[in-house]
Amino acid sequence: MNAPHRTLSEEQVGRHPRAETMPPVRQDDAAVPELRINADLDTDALAKSYAENRKIRLAGLLAGGAVELHDHLQQSDEWVHLVTGPEGVLEHDRCARRQLGAARSHKIGLEAQERARNAFQYRYEAIRVPDAYESPQKGDLLGQFASLMASAAMKDLLGSIIGAQVGGFADGQATAYGPGDFLTLHDDAVEGKNRLAAFVYGLTPGWRIDWGGLLLFHGERDRDAEALAPRFNSLDLFAVPRAHSVSLVSRAAAHRRYAITGWLTR
Repeated sequence: MNAPHRTLSEEQVGRHPRAETMPPVRQDDAAVPELRINADLDTDALAKSYAENRKIRLAGLLAGGAVELHDHLQQSDEWVHLVTGPEGVLEHDRCARRQLGAARSHKIGLEAQERARNAFQYRYEAIRVPDAYESPQKGDLLGQFASLMASAAMKDLLGSIIGAQVGGFADGQATAYGPGDFLTLHDDAVEGKNRLAAFVYGLTPGWRIDWGGLLLFHGERDRDAEALAPRFNSLDLFAVPRAHSVSLVSRAAAHRRYAITGWLTR
């Protein structure tokens, strides 16, 4: 990474606080947590780094609720597998994917990888994040996350970092990348979307670099790249347009790469 990125140590924020010691919290059995912004973030240092690099990794975004948000995603049965096909995006929920069968599902994935040689392609699981104006239901942590991202406090924080007034949060989705999943080169520039910056809020504990699933920022003429490994409770924020991709997840990965993605808009 290019200095000066301000990050905390792995011991402070990089590990899921109870990944190896406690069972997951089930939303039905526990009080719904409050998602709280970390009040100790050094906004001036983050803004300086963003101005120099047009991107930032903000470690420890939330002071509360990140563990429960991870567990909520891990336990969800609402995931839809998305694969770009020759005639559009193929969408299969987990039931439909089981009905496809392992052989057919594998073939669809291989065909997407073949098309990726010459065209934009992706393959991963997703859950739509509700828009901010949709009132979150009880226990709906993704709805609460959308409300937090659209809150005045969050817009002020992120706007002060990127040096622009943030009008809103749009097109959010939770993502889960497992073995064979990937996202090829693109820059997020879509006419009419009014995107200021993209974000990836990482909720992945204990990830190894050699498992893949790296957020890659491509260099000039696609000759080199800067790689960021998935982390827990970290926000990767970068200006639009910016050439980037997510590298193929290895079959060696012990679990899935969880994140919530979206865009800050004017």
